[in-house]
Amino acid sequence: MDDGTEMIARRTLIAGAAAMLALANAPWAIAKLPKSGVKGLIAGASDGALDKLAEPGAFYRDTAVRILLPGAGGKLASKLFGMGDQLGLTTNLTKSLNDAGGKAAGEAKPIFRTAIDDLRWTDAPGLVAKNDGATRYLQQSAGSVLFTKVSPLIGSALDDVGAWRQLDQLSQGSPLLASAGLTRDGLTRSVTEQALKGIFHYMAGEEAALRRNPAALLKDIF
Repeated sequence: MDDGTEMIARRTLIAGAAAMLALANAPWAIAKLPKSGVKGLIAGASDGALDKLAEPGAFYRDTAVRILLPGAGGKLASKLFGMGDQLGLTTNLTKSLNDAGGKAAGEAKPIFRTAIDDLRWTDAPGLVAKNDGATRYLQQSAGSVLFTKVSPLIGSALDDVGAWRQLDQLSQGSPLLASAGLTRDGLTRSVTEQALKGIFHYMAGEEAALRRNPAALLKDIF
C-alpha cells in the first residue's frame, strides 16, 4: 500500500470511528446519517424481526405478540364455542393462527424490503431520532401497503396449517360465530393485523439494539 492509499484508508477509518463514537454517545445523531444509512437501519431491524418471528412457535411463546382469536382477545369466541372450548379445540386453533403468522413472517422479507425502498424520506429525520423512530416511520407510512401485501400470505398460511379445517369443525352448530369475526375473511384480517403489530413490536426492539451497536449499523456505510 503506497503512502497516498494508506493515508486515505486511515482517514476513512478515523471518520468511521468518529461517527460510531457520536452515535454511541448521542442516539439522535442517527438522524444525520445519509438516507442509505437510515434505510440500512430499518432494513436490518426488519430482517431481524422477521427471522425471529419465523422460528417455529415464536408468536405463540411470546405473550406480547401472541395472536388471539377475534372478540375481546378470544374470550367471546370461547363462550360461543362452548363445549368445543372445554375440549381444547380453541386452543388448538389459536396455536394454528400463530403458526400461520410465523409462516407468513418467513415469507415477508421481500415485501418489507420493497416497502422500505419505496419510502420517501423527506420527513424522516424527526422520527428516526427516536429509539424506535425508523420502525414508527415505516408503520405510519407503509402500514396499509404492508397489510395489503401480507394478507394473502396469512390467508395461504392459515390454509396450510389447517386453521380453516379447525374453524369449520368448531363452527358446526354455532351460527353466532360470524358476529365475533370468526369467518374466513374476518379471521384473515384479524390475524394479519395482529401479526403486523407483532412484527413492528419486534422491529422496534431490533432497531434499539442496532442503535446500541453503532458498528453493526455503520459497517456497510464506511
